[in-house]
Amino acid sequence: MEVVKTSKEMTEWSESVRADGLRIGFAPTMGCLHDGHLSLVRASRSTTDRTVASIFVNPTQFGPAEDFEKYPRVLDRDLDLLRHEGCDAVFAPGVSDIYPDGFRTCVEVTDLQDQLCGRSRPGHFRGVATIVAKLFNIVRPHRAFFGQKDAQQVIILERMTRDLGFPVEIVVCPIIREPDGLAMSSRNTYLSPAERKEATVLYRSLTDAVRLVRGGERSAAAIVKSVRRTIESTAGTRIDYVELVDPQTLRPVAEIGPASLLAVAVFVGTTRLIDNIVLGEGAAL
Repeated sequence: MEVVKTSKEMTEWSESVRADGLRIGFAPTMGCLHDGHLSLVRASRSTTDRTVASIFVNPTQFGPAEDFEKYPRVLDRDLDLLRHEGCDAVFAPGVSDIYPDGFRTCVEVTDLQDQLCGRSRPGHFRGVATIVAKLFNIVRPHRAFFGQKDAQQVIILERMTRDLGFPVEIVVCPIIREPDGLAMSSRNTYLSPAERKEATVLYRSLTDAVRLVRGGERSAAAIVKSVRRTIESTAGTRIDYVELVDPQTLRPVAEIGPASLLAVAVFVGTTRLIDNIVLGEGAAL
């Protein structure tokens, strides 16, 4: 496994692979890897010839009061995990390589970036779109793999990829969960043992919604009310949002459609966690 530190070297590596007629899969990450990240690597290895993962804690997607400085950085551990998974190359650049002096360009996906998490994290998705656009240009993948847990991010990046004509196929992989249902996230490491137990309410609230839909409920208001009630019954939680939205526009819907997205963001203690599930025909746990 090659560990690549600069954009120039990464692009040269990719150009060489492409010159041999091989297809590149790409899994962008911010490190502190868990099985959710590793599932993206596995999906890439099963469908492409060479797999690249990136590890870069992107400062432009953190707000001034967010956790950029304390975000866990465990590069040696992450490299060991990726080596074990058979990853071919890891792009681990420094901030000055990605954002050199004088950098002043950004990518915005208007409207979509302002819904859901965008309301409480202004500028977040501008940072996400900008870094992913840069990484696509540097790594030059044929396919890029993202997790469904970050559903809004995926929808935004799919739109960016189409609008800007990136020759990259976006592949969305299922949410990987702990045995008790909690979606895997690097931020789970912030939770105390008591908060970790409380955090399972996110998934329980979503499964309650699935049962309502299976029972014939179609009213978004009724489903949202049920989810909020379940979360609010757990001490130590504070709801940022619970919304049932159209998967293309991220705008709230009155009734569920074939693939409506139920998305939640909840503070457990001081840690903000997100989760989601697709409701509609064939809604599944």
